Amino acid sequence: MCPHNRAFVLALLTSAALFGQLTTDQKTSDFMNVVAVYNKNYGPYEWKRDALGFDLLNVAPWLDKVVATKNDLDFYEVMVSYVASLNDAHDNYTLPSNFTARLNFGVDIYDQKLLVDTINRSRLPASEFPFLNGYELVSIDGQDAEKMLDGLLQYQIAANPRSTRRLAATLLTNRFQVLMPHAADVPEISTVVFRRPDGGLEAYRIPWTKSGLALTSVGRYITPSPITQARLRSTDRIDDEQGPAPDATPDYVQPLLALWNCKLPDRAVNGFGSQLPIFVNALPAGFKVRLGGSPADVFFSGTFVSGKYMIGFIRIPSYSPPNATAALAAFQREIDFFEKNTDGLIVDEMRNPGGSVSYLNQLTSFLMPKTWRSIPFEVRATSNWIASISSSYESAKAQGAPQSILDQLLFIKDALVSANRANRGRTVPIPLDDVVIDRNPAMDSKGIVIAYDKPIMVLVDEMSASGGDAFAATIQDNARGTLLGWRTMGAGGNVVSWEAGSYSLGTVSLTQSLMIRKNPIVTSDYPAAPYVENIGVRPDIPVDYMTRDNLVQNGKPFVDAFVAAMTEYIQKSK
Repeated sequence: MCPHNRAFVLALLTSAALFGQLTTDQKTSDFMNVVAVYNKNYGPYEWKRDALGFDLLNVAPWLDKVVATKNDLDFYEVMVSYVASLNDAHDNYTLPSNFTARLNFGVDIYDQKLLVDTINRSRLPASEFPFLNGYELVSIDGQDAEKMLDGLLQYQIAANPRSTRRLAATLLTNRFQVLMPHAADVPEISTVVFRRPDGGLEAYRIPWTKSGLALTSVGRYITPSPITQARLRSTDRIDDEQGPAPDATPDYVQPLLALWNCKLPDRAVNGFGSQLPIFVNALPAGFKVRLGGSPADVFFSGTFVSGKYMIGFIRIPSYSPPNATAALAAFQREIDFFEKNTDGLIVDEMRNPGGSVSYLNQLTSFLMPKTWRSIPFEVRATSNWIASISSSYESAKAQGAPQSILDQLLFIKDALVSANRANRGRTVPIPLDDVVIDRNPAMDSKGIVIAYDKPIMVLVDEMSASGGDAFAATIQDNARGTLLGWRTMGAGGNVVSWEAGSYSLGTVSLTQSLMIRKNPIVTSDYPAAPYVENIGVRPDIPVDYMTRDNLVQNGKPFVDAFVAAMTEYIQKSK
């Protein structure tokens, strides 16, 4: 559905109550439509069934829940819960609503406690609301905050318990009806109780800032004609998560953009996707900033001295820059500088939401001085993908596309056709941005390697997601450097969006593939498997940023830890 039409529909929803609630048949129809979309397109189906114990095709109990709903919002709750049961960070059910309500402060989980880490002082001036970062959220309107958090988990599923709880914590004070059907059920003012670090309690009456139109019911509609139903069911919004392509992007590239799309949407976690490191105010004394002084800079970078070593630092905030060509050029210039002037390099990809696989691999090539293995994907082999890729291939030929694009499209098409003919759910592991899994390092026009060849440390955490998972896995699988921080999220595939029913007007995002690592990963959490999905990438040096000490000291303990580890790592490599 085009943005203008969707906006028109959204406007109509304000008067939806005049038309009553969806009928049971309409709700059942839309639920089964979602089941069908996942049945045909969901890549990790077998993994979720066998490793996590959730079979999305066991619909009987869910149909009972759908039939039992008394209104549209409760029906939406069932839809949200069904998709959340996949425990997939990429997958959610979203409502056709733009309503939000905010208490204008944020909390996150530090040392297992809900601590304030952001305050909007333009809305909550210190003269009236003198609580501070580091205060613990105890309750909202008499409800225990920890128990409230347990009830919010299904709205922010993020592949592993820690990531999920952290994302869900943001919903305590930020209610988005696009995610939460009953988000509008908040008062004008809430009584919020905090616990100070000294153990004393403080209570405040804080108003909710509300915006948008609250959705109360989607309304009962006349059954669409068969033609309309078919159009809505077959609308494949594969490029929506990627965002609109620039006007100069040829149409034949669109399927590739969808396959490359390994990115989570924006989240309310402090610093998620931010140019600046979360610990920017605790960087070592004498840190010299190179990039990051301007909002136009894609990266934050600089150098500092530790002992007798000059250490470089660069933050990759996401893998979806506004202009990939300009970003790659900037990254190459920084790598050239670091190669000539440093003894080791720290790459920060904490709180990175991911992005384009193609861009990610191009960045990685500047860090790999030898032949390296990229992360291939097993792609759900649907007839829809075969038709889409085949059409793009013919279009690319007609428009005189570069041979590399033709080769990519033909390679992917052949893999899809082979899997489809063999009645396999997914292809064999294939690269999505080239025709080979093993890649060469970055080289100049003369064939001289220009990749960084000194020790590398990568900073990761449970908000290093999707493309962030893939980057960490690539570094680790190639034994290129050491990972420090916390287990990455485990959002291990590409993501696309689909309209989720003719009547309820919701949308689902779903994972269509699985990232495949070099070897099976053995953990105590899941069966041994070569997947990134749910498993995540485990650091070589576990260091937890989410502590009260880091919160109140702007991350200084964490910075001290990675500086010491990097210094030792360089020393051992000599």
